[in-house]
Amino acid sequence: MLNVSNLCSGYGAIRALTDLELTLPPRGFIAIIGSNGAGKSTALNSIAGLHKPESGSVMLDGEEISGMKPHQVVERGMAIVPEGRMVVAPLTVEENLDLAKFTKRGRQAHREARDQVYDLFPRLAERRTQHAGLMSGGEQQMLALGRALMTQPRVLLLDEPSMGLAPSIVDIVFDAISQIRELDLAIVLVEQNATLALAIADHAYVLDRGRLVIDGPPDVLADSPEVMDAYLG
Repeated sequence: MLNVSNLCSGYGAIRALTDLELTLPPRGFIAIIGSNGAGKSTALNSIAGLHKPESGSVMLDGEEISGMKPHQVVERGMAIVPEGRMVVAPLTVEENLDLAKFTKRGRQAHREARDQVYDLFPRLAERRTQHAGLMSGGEQQMLALGRALMTQPRVLLLDEPSMGLAPSIVDIVFDAISQIRELDLAIVLVEQNATLALAIADHAYVLDRGRLVIDGPPDVLADSPEVMDAYLG
């Protein structure tokens, strides 16, 4: 479904990502992990079209999407939950969700997607008229997840969903991610908390200073003291 080859990205003279290679099968769940500054968010933003890569290829269902604008990537079935959530604070919960209606979906599909989000996150249904800026960090993360799901993606990109959240709220968010796994979509998770990521993913990629250093089954990586100490300690 998603194939990334030789992807390189940077910021001016600074190379943040070098020759990234990864594959995401249909309904698959992969995690990209590594220490702070390893290039994880750059990788995700480059895949999503939020940051233009210097070179390389991002193929979605056989179509080259590298270099496309973010809205074009969304139209092709990929959505991102950005680091920091980025909800629109002055808008209500429902207005934030309704932003997704600008994608090419019919009204009925939009209503069904919103009902699905409210079923997944009952707290959002209870607070549908509340302004997003007045919500807790955990509620805003649920809203960011729900807004991405409103586009009915086939590939969902999650950038550091645990960042800044209390442990009890992190558990709620990751329980929701586990439920999202049951939907007919594939997931790429970027997460600095390696333990969380390895517990939920099917396959994991470890980045270090912008380079892929190892990938494999999560249980194998988690049981490797060398990997954990060298790259995730």
